[in-house]
Amino acid sequence: MNTEETIKQQIADNAILLYMKGSPERPQCGFSAKVVQILMACGEKFAYIDVLANPDIRQTLPKIANWPTFPQLYISGELVGGCDIVTALYESSELQPLIKAAVGKTHR
Repeated sequence: MNTEETIKQQIADNAILLYMKGSPERPQCGFSAKVVQILMACGEKFAYIDVLANPDIRQTLPKIANWPTFPQLYISGELVGGCDIVTALYESSELQPLIKAAVGKTHR
């Protein structure tokens, strides 16, 4: 499987997936740390991929997603966005229903 296929499989296999720098326990950038805090506040489990430990993914994903920066949050297979968009959605209470709906789909 090439890197693009791997990324598509990761996105398909995880209802909530965060491509980030570092891990939720040890984020390696402030933007990744902020998105992790928001996701944890939403109270659902999420998967993550450390792009610093996966240079092929770090290089390929921005081309596929047409999104140049990290973190990148995917919910139900769709790119939600990066830190600013995730923060805005959370503050307007629009993110929580997206997360609940994605988790609900996986439990059916």
